[in-house]
Amino acid sequence: MQNRAVVVEGNLKRALASGELPIPSNSLALADAGLDGSELVDLFESQVMSRLLDIHSRVLQSRGQSFYTIGSSGHEGNAAVAKALRHTDMAFLHYRSGAFFVHRSKQLPGQTPLYDMLLSFAASSEDPISGGRHKVLGSKALFVPPQTSTIASHLPKAVGAAFSIPLGARLGERAGMPADSVVICNFGDASSNHSTAQGAINAAAWAAYQGSPLPLVFLCEDNGIGISTPTPGGWIRAAFSQRPGLHYRYCDGLDLLDTYRTAREAVQIARQRREPVFLHMRTVRLMGHAGSDAEIAYRSRADIEANEALDPLLFSAGRVVEAGLQRADQLLDLYCDLKNRIECIGERAVKRPKLTRPEQVIASLAPQRPPLPPLPVLPKSERELLFKRDRTLMAKPQPMGKLINWTLAELMAQRDNIVVCGEDVGAKGGVYHVTSGLLQKFGPSRVINTLLDEQSILGLAIGMAHNGFLPIPEIQFLAYVHNAEDQIRGEAATLPFFSDGQYSNPMVIRIAGLGYQKGFGGHFHNDNSLAVFRDIPGLVIACPSNGADAMAMMRSAVAFAAEQQRVVVFIEPIALYMTRDLHEEGDGLWSNEYCSADASTAIAVGEFGVEGEGTELCILTYGNGYYLSRQAAKTLREQGVALRIIDLRWLAPLDEVALAEAIAPCEHLLIVDECRQTGSISEALVTLVQEQLQSAPKLARLTGNDCFIPLAGAATSGLPSAEGIIDAALALIGKSGRPRTLEACK
Repeated sequence: MQNRAVVVEGNLKRALASGELPIPSNSLALADAGLDGSELVDLFESQVMSRLLDIHSRVLQSRGQSFYTIGSSGHEGNAAVAKALRHTDMAFLHYRSGAFFVHRSKQLPGQTPLYDMLLSFAASSEDPISGGRHKVLGSKALFVPPQTSTIASHLPKAVGAAFSIPLGARLGERAGMPADSVVICNFGDASSNHSTAQGAINAAAWAAYQGSPLPLVFLCEDNGIGISTPTPGGWIRAAFSQRPGLHYRYCDGLDLLDTYRTAREAVQIARQRREPVFLHMRTVRLMGHAGSDAEIAYRSRADIEANEALDPLLFSAGRVVEAGLQRADQLLDLYCDLKNRIECIGERAVKRPKLTRPEQVIASLAPQRPPLPPLPVLPKSERELLFKRDRTLMAKPQPMGKLINWTLAELMAQRDNIVVCGEDVGAKGGVYHVTSGLLQKFGPSRVINTLLDEQSILGLAIGMAHNGFLPIPEIQFLAYVHNAEDQIRGEAATLPFFSDGQYSNPMVIRIAGLGYQKGFGGHFHNDNSLAVFRDIPGLVIACPSNGADAMAMMRSAVAFAAEQQRVVVFIEPIALYMTRDLHEEGDGLWSNEYCSADASTAIAVGEFGVEGEGTELCILTYGNGYYLSRQAAKTLREQGVALRIIDLRWLAPLDEVALAEAIAPCEHLLIVDECRQTGSISEALVTLVQEQLQSAPKLARLTGNDCFIPLAGAATSGLPSAEGIIDAALALIGKSGRPRTLEACK
């Protein structure tokens, strides 16, 4: 079939040459829409620029010089939406937002959108937003965080960013957005069906229904098809026009006047009333889904040609001519002049440098940022007031859960941009009471009870981090994070990479998890797999085994997130939350006194702990495994085994050189990993030892079974136990005869 880009361009040029342009379907005048003549012509120019960028991208792609051809053709009406907003209104765009981006660029002097986008098409390292890593629409100066080929994954963070705006007033200049900002989020009709979109729109309506300010415009650009799957006629209106808490407005994206008038109304509602709006814009999709998409395989020629007759540039040109602003032949001259200009710019762009070395590619993943000055210590009087109700408990050693709770409180008192959010974190204080009392101390604007939706929780955190906040979201149970893992993997962790380090969303994600719970079992409350996090580049993973470490590591995690603008996952072993004793009831060996920030021993990111100096056996472990290994060590030492136990503390990044040095003197190495045999960090540790040590110790692994965790007494049957560690250690070093005195750990 004939190249549809050529057909679409030919149709437009013939219409402009002949002056045979479509007549507007309504009687709107410029004044009715709130536009003047020069503004209408300027919008048309932005539309033409976007169209020509699409066309030239395909030309370059045919020459092997462009690497992305999902374009905006047919969606150019979004230029009018851009005009209805300020350039400081954060915009979470999608890949058909080219005209929006071009027109927003005109709102700030000094921007070069044509050159910038062509650099992006050519994957040049001089692309000002991604540095050649991906074709994205984005700009730090224009408040457009970059998005790749997202399928609705940006909607949750748009809700979070909008939610943060009214709260950001107390941050002053540290807030990333002006206090009267609006957030815009663009997506397609097909994407609106994705569970992530449904959850985000529901979260926005849920919050607004309760009176929470939410200055947000959802822009659904409805072209009636998702790649090859049609959207049922009337579906978007039926699905979203009657949602409680959500204003619905419709505009014809083929008509600049109608689109601008309706977009202004939508933005006014969001800005002045601080309520979310669903702006439903009719569009068409021209030239297929992407350059490689042969529409004729799933659409008839008649349907394709009928769609092409609805080219919005034809209708925009008709508006300009009808208003007597320019003749059709003058608009054709404008088109041809811009085409020549873009072709010339394109020739320059394709010759610019590319990324060629892996270290160039990885440079933006976790860029080293300058250190921040240390926070002032909380004055004694403020600390005493903060913990006035906790004095009696603070006088005694406490288990990990309570120590994390107090550490969070002190951190929140030190850093007024910290926000805790999640299910039940407010009055209930969390399922395990780790956030108990924080609501009373800091109020509902800093301790936010969310709806039951992990995607919305993490999206809230990502969006708030765009506005100067340091979120600490809570996921109630490790198994629940799989409902929302793409918010970490595809959004939070990738943002610095795709923005060349210009954007970041620092946060500490608290997740209660792992096995060994007593009386509250089953897979969904005892999930023992961390594989979902381990292969995410740049992600920091913490897992304390005791209260003293938990305090220091939480402070380090927060400081690292703030200073290096990183995402930290903080795994809290549920079974150790309330554990006080190590060997026998009442020994108190797993309890610690609370240490304030000024008295706490620092544990840097990546720093592991070592207990003992023996060289006959090294046990390498973390979390519950460290607790069990400490139990086992008593019996092993009584059997004459000289051992040391290494507590990893941080599962990523690993200090491989230092770990190898600590293991090297030992004759035997037992890796104890409570997670499953397949996909657990034990695999990486075995590899580390073999790669780092020329004379590796004799090695064995003790891990959880490749199985889910059942209820009741069988819950720990497939997990490492203190008794199992003793058996494995003695077998590894060739000793036997251990008296069987220890129970399997529960």
